[in-house]
Amino acid sequence: QVQLVESGGGLVPAGGSLRLSCAVSGINLNNYGLAWFRQAPGKERDFVAALRLGRTYYAPSVEGRFTLSKVSARNTIYLQMNSLKPEDTAVYFCAAGRPITSTIRLPTSYGAWGQGTQVTVST
Repeated sequence: QVQLVESGGGLVPAGGSLRLSCAVSGINLNNYGLAWFRQAPGKERDFVAALRLGRTYYAPSVEGRFTLSKVSARNTIYLQMNSLKPEDTAVYFCAAGRPITSTIRLPTSYGAWGQGTQVTVST
């Protein structure tokens, strides 16, 4: 059974940093695409970052501020978020699946999801 559990969310002032963690069980991280998405109230779930076959992908809105990393020995992926902005406020979800490159930014490419962790950036 695949399980993903996020942690590390919280309240942070604009310009601050947070590191989200996603502990994964039931699969070998090296065999899956891994991603972070976020969803603000009343909005769709948006792509943030993904890792597939050793290559990382980022949404333009977070490029240069966020970094996705993986520690296979811990079966954990991370999202380091720097220079946070109020518009980064959302529930952040980690996901695992087998997307192809052209679909890596689509939520429908991922079959396993965590429960989400709230990130709130104050002005």
